[in-house]
Amino acid sequence: MEVVIRNQQHKVAIPDDLLKAIEEVAKEVLKFANRPKGEVSILLTDDAFIHELNRKYRGVDRPTDVLSFALQEETPDVPEPVPLAEMDDILGDVIISMETARRQAGEYGHSLLREVCYLVVHGVLHLLGYDHQEEDERKEMRETEEKILEHFNINRQE
Repeated sequence: MEVVIRNQQHKVAIPDDLLKAIEEVAKEVLKFANRPKGEVSILLTDDAFIHELNRKYRGVDRPTDVLSFALQEETPDVPEPVPLAEMDDILGDVIISMETARRQAGEYGHSLLREVCYLVVHGVLHLLGYDHQEEDERKEMRETEEKILEHFNINRQE
């Protein structure tokens, strides 16, 4: 398992314990999904950068908390790429706005660590094909998120 974390923002301090938690949580999602060779890139950014991505790729003109870009995502009417053996396990990118994560942690009354770890789990699950558009999908995704966070004893009151 490989998790590459890059911090390109300077508005929210990222202590070493948070970086370690991000890596451990992402690896736990891959382990849960039985993807022992899975590779994920996580970019910690600010509201301005994620706003631009959200507008460009989703048509939503505002910042968001997390975006996932799956490398091997199925797209209608686009032929499936021929997978290269060494690329099968490269899942994609998760982008997290640390400004939004900090704001949401305050709104929800829990720690920044809990909020960022939740966003990591949520983003990596999207890379693995989870979604929350339909009620049954939403329920399965939320249960999986909480199960993984409970493994680290990270709960909503954290």
